[in-house]
Amino acid sequence: MQSRNGSPPPPVSTGLYHFAILYPTRRALAQALECLNQSFYEINGAADHGVSEAIYLCDPDQNGVELYWDRPVEDWPRDEAGELKMVSEPLDLAALLAEFDDASR
Repeated sequence: MQSRNGSPPPPVSTGLYHFAILYPTRRALAQALECLNQSFYEINGAADHGVSEAIYLCDPDQNGVELYWDRPVEDWPRDEAGELKMVSEPLDLAALLAEFDDASR
């Protein structure tokens, strides 16, 4: 691997911003978050985009990683004209984890 132990690209350079892994359900994303928490893996951020919920982290080589799930299309936020209204709000990680905890019982 050429990138192993290499320095990450400078913030204003071109290149891969991050890669994303789509989870099939909110519960599956919650399970991934639980695994990250159990291993004490650092999370860089988390966002509710209205159409999806996402967790952001870096792999050991500092490549950006997004873990996310898409809400059903009928639940996507829309404005008065019916146009898609994406947002970038904080994701409630405790509520996401509760999804996993409730389903595990």
